[in-house]
Amino acid sequence: MALALKKVKGSLDRIFDKNLQDLVRGIRNHKESEAHYISTCLEEIKNELRQDNAAIKANAVNKLVYLQMLGYDISWAAFNMIEVMSAPKFTFKRIGYSAASQTFHEKTDVLMLTTNMIRKDLGSQTMYDAAVALNGLSCFMTPDLARDLVNDVLSLMSSTRPYLRKRAVLISYKIFLAYPDALRPAFPRLKEKLEDPDPGVQSAAVNVICELARKNPKNYLSLAPVFFKLMTTSTNNWVLIKIIKLFGALTPLEPRLGKKLIEPLTNLIHSTSAMSLLYECINTVIQVLISFTTGMADHSSSIQVSGLFLQLCVQKLRILIEDTDQNLKYLGLLAMSRILKSHPKAVQSHKDLILQCLEDKDESIRLRALDLLFGMVSKKNLMEIVKKLMQHVNKADGSQYRDELLSKIIEICSQQNYLYITNFEWYITVLVELTRTEGATSHGSLISSQLLDVAIRVKTIRPFAAKQMAVFLENSHALASQLQRSGMQEVLYAAAYVCGEFAQFVEDPTSLFQSMLHARVTSLPPHVQAVFIQNAMKLFARAVTEAEQSQDDEKTEELLNILTEKLPVFVQSGNLEVQERASCVLSMVKYAAKARAKGSEISADFNHLFKGELNPVAPKAQRKVPVPEGLDLDAWINSPPESSEDESQTTFNYKTKEDDLGEFYSKREKEKEISNEERMEMREQRLKQQESNPNYLSSKIQSGYQVPGENGDDLPPVENIDIVVPLHIPGMTSSDKYLRQEQERRRQRHSERMKRKTEKEKKKGKKGRKDRKKHRAVEESPEEDVEPVHSVDIVEEEMPEGATKTDSEEEERNDDLYKALDMDLESPLTAADNLPTRSHRVVTETVTKTALKESAPAEKKKKKKKEKKEKKKKSHRRRDELLLVDELEEVATGNGGELPSAPKQDSANGHAGAAKEPNDDLDFWLSNTAESAAPLDGKGDAPAEESSKRRHKKKKEKSSKHKKHRKSVQEVDTKAEPEAPSESPPLQLSTRFVHLADNDDLSVDYETRAIPMQERQILVAFLFKNMAAQRLKDIEFNVLDTLNTRLIRPPGLSPHDAVKIPFSLLPGSLNEAHLVFSAVSLNMPQKLRGTVTYILKDNENATQHKLDFKLFLPCSSYLVATNCGGSRFAELLSSGNLPEKSSIRVTAPDLEFSHALQKICFYLKFSVVERVEGSASLYASSIQQHHVCLLLKSVPNGFSVDAKSNEPSLLSNILEELKDLCK
Repeated sequence: MALALKKVKGSLDRIFDKNLQDLVRGIRNHKESEAHYISTCLEEIKNELRQDNAAIKANAVNKLVYLQMLGYDISWAAFNMIEVMSAPKFTFKRIGYSAASQTFHEKTDVLMLTTNMIRKDLGSQTMYDAAVALNGLSCFMTPDLARDLVNDVLSLMSSTRPYLRKRAVLISYKIFLAYPDALRPAFPRLKEKLEDPDPGVQSAAVNVICELARKNPKNYLSLAPVFFKLMTTSTNNWVLIKIIKLFGALTPLEPRLGKKLIEPLTNLIHSTSAMSLLYECINTVIQVLISFTTGMADHSSSIQVSGLFLQLCVQKLRILIEDTDQNLKYLGLLAMSRILKSHPKAVQSHKDLILQCLEDKDESIRLRALDLLFGMVSKKNLMEIVKKLMQHVNKADGSQYRDELLSKIIEICSQQNYLYITNFEWYITVLVELTRTEGATSHGSLISSQLLDVAIRVKTIRPFAAKQMAVFLENSHALASQLQRSGMQEVLYAAAYVCGEFAQFVEDPTSLFQSMLHARVTSLPPHVQAVFIQNAMKLFARAVTEAEQSQDDEKTEELLNILTEKLPVFVQSGNLEVQERASCVLSMVKYAAKARAKGSEISADFNHLFKGELNPVAPKAQRKVPVPEGLDLDAWINSPPESSEDESQTTFNYKTKEDDLGEFYSKREKEKEISNEERMEMREQRLKQQESNPNYLSSKIQSGYQVPGENGDDLPPVENIDIVVPLHIPGMTSSDKYLRQEQERRRQRHSERMKRKTEKEKKKGKKGRKDRKKHRAVEESPEEDVEPVHSVDIVEEEMPEGATKTDSEEEERNDDLYKALDMDLESPLTAADNLPTRSHRVVTETVTKTALKESAPAEKKKKKKKEKKEKKKKSHRRRDELLLVDELEEVATGNGGELPSAPKQDSANGHAGAAKEPNDDLDFWLSNTAESAAPLDGKGDAPAEESSKRRHKKKKEKSSKHKKHRKSVQEVDTKAEPEAPSESPPLQLSTRFVHLADNDDLSVDYETRAIPMQERQILVAFLFKNMAAQRLKDIEFNVLDTLNTRLIRPPGLSPHDAVKIPFSLLPGSLNEAHLVFSAVSLNMPQKLRGTVTYILKDNENATQHKLDFKLFLPCSSYLVATNCGGSRFAELLSSGNLPEKSSIRVTAPDLEFSHALQKICFYLKFSVVERVEGSASLYASSIQQHHVCLLLKSVPNGFSVDAKSNEPSLLSNILEELKDLCK
């Protein structure tokens, strides 16, 4: 009764409780008092969390999740969230995990209580409980949770439900980050998921491995064959993008991988319509081309191939850049910049397109085009590119883009110690012209430093630089306002220094230092004034020296008087630096005047002050100064001052101007708005007042006289004149002058070169005419060498004594998460790599004798059961040992390396139970050429034989674990040993491909493959090989469907339409395409007529061709080589389910029995059940579960075949194929 009342009370409480909708509605209705309303809601939620009803708690937690999204802290309810997470109902559990995923973090205390609960949910029979637990766990993963739950997550990877497998694979990435020790034991199982039949699971595995390989790609290099297979078979663009990105990271580590990737990547580039996939393919091809130039030993052999693919990439990128979509244009420019680093000449031919991008409306595209221009510069085109950029500087709208243009111009010119500048007079004029750009900029100091650097490093440019800076300083009064607006006053700093330091090149130092000490200089920044005073002193010394050398005493006195008159203005400056320098110079001038009055010369004393040159100081010189021992730079010299409490508490209450403005505008807003009628009345009153006002002059003349042209008839039309010509300053040169000189010089050199050519051709006569084209191709292709007018002296920067040189200043981060995941994943696992397992607490109490007596009968029963099981296992093992493992391995190697009966890996611990196959070996895979589908020679089977020996060895090692069984195995081995030398070596069977049709351009082979999970479908692999010297494209395949067999075409195609093959073929290349056929009946062989059409593309034109064929599908196409044990084979024969019987005798005197057995297993897809001396039992099943059993016996001049099946026509056709095969 009490329980019933409690349930009724809980349901009534739920009726009156607020749900999430009520909470949201209440918050919207209480906008003015939102905080107060939420505080009352929080109190109600706390009361709800104290209830025992799970539904009330879940509702409360649901409301807390919404409040947390509004910014409120709900960490205090962490324990209540765990209670809701442990609820048995899925709807409540989902709310709890959602709250935990938003609230829990690594430092949450109650996370330790969730381990067993999450483990229970992961093992739930309902997949949605496990899925919601995986989702929540991914948000609050910790090292402890990862260590304790890794085994449960790995077990979910083997679940029968793809939904859970996919989520388990995805969360493994979070586990590896939190607990790196789980990566090595879990990697084999993760690798298996790359071949999962479900595409979602496969995509998840690709994502996890690609994300792990992004930081440590070398550890995943062995997976290259698996990813290559996925890349050539997958149709998911996102999976392809991930794989292609991974190959881009692996290619620098293994340059041989590039040769494998070139062909599938180019096929994707030609066939895909997805721009994202196209962009990633181009990026990876660029990485492959870089590996060709750096890591390939046979670099000369790959030059032609890389040139073709480089041209293809650049053409595709040009299409992207010319697209109207701004995103595609940006990506095209970004990829073009990657090509520019390794192949600059390929990008330089598209200079016109890059310059067009500078006029784009999008600023990000303009900036990316600027970065491209930086790498396209050469000695020939530097002046032209800088001219274009300077035109854009004057037209730039925003200050940010203008600053970027200025910095890029300077960066282009100054790169690699002015490598591409041939005329430094031109560069000086460019810098001066940049100072006169309209609009504010923040690069005045950059231009100033460039002027100083060029004048110091290039000694031959100093006379020109000094003259130009002197003209600039003498006319600074005309440019003062412009320099102040544009922020270029810093250039005056460099101009003053250059004129003072190299005063010997200044023509009129007297007038120059007078202009430098003019009263208007006081409006300049203080540090510029200080430099003006210092360098005016240098110019004064130069002028005094010239006056004393000419013995002009009056000029010397005049110079002293000028300084005495000009300097007092600067002595009164408010800046201490300017004041100190002016007072020092004034004192020296007064001392010089006294010395001059005594009749002594003063020029020698002044020149001694500025004797010698100042070398540049290294940028890192200050930080390289060694710290003396015992000096602590972080310690206080004096004790820090204590802040008084009175001062900190003192506040000032005053009104600002902004407060007054705010009150004024608030009053105006409160005033009543004026209507349109009142506004019209006020306008009429104003017009009447103007008419009656005698002092108001109206726009029209009231008298009868009319001004000529008032109606627009007598006066000519007025046109706007846009004056863009800058102010001309006499003595200042223009950069256009040097550009025209350079162009004229190149024309002259070109004409001289052509004259020499014509003279040589006249001498050679007819021979010269024949070879003229060859010489043009050779001589015009390289870039013309431009001789520099000025040479650059690279002055070494001075460093302090005892400075230590270091390569890098930045220290590496020690807290990188991915460093812990950098481990060898291919080496065998050890005991230290085993994952932690759960164990019960060990009880140390002694067991009493009575307990032992009670448990004795139960233990005896258990022992008896174990003995029975062991006997059954021994009997099965004896039967299995009679199977001929060698024959099975020969069949497996012929099937492309898939060994059905080979022991699988121990997925729990990751131990390899079988040796690696040749196709899994990276070196073996990379050593294969493109013609890997062709038959191998004798050397090609060596790895398969070795792997079969290793497998046979491991099987013996496994059987040696059981002592009784070891004896029987040794007996079988000793019996088989004498027969081994009599057997001939196995046949070299490597491919089932059969020739279909060919012509001069194309050759087609095919192979049939059964699909085990499909009862009415088979897969046919077609191998297309280009035999022509041109590229084949637009390949289409079509067959005429029959009543029994038809081609499965993509959606949208009719039964008569051709299927497009998704690749093109370069000359001499081959590729494989897979098509699926459906069949109603499997009992009879089928013949289908068809046609392959293609386009033969060369440099000039394209022609369409076709190739007719007849496709033969025998009954063996539908068979699957299925493993069958001896006991199952005997039961099948004795069950009566195989009523059809047939026997044949094959006459083949030259064919050995072992070779016949191998042929039948390889081509007809049978598996060996048992072989004893000259007889063997074989088994195969069709995709529709038809059984075919064969018994082969060796007879003189051949062998006999006894066959049984449950389908008579299938059996007879299979036996006919067997006859034809063994003849």
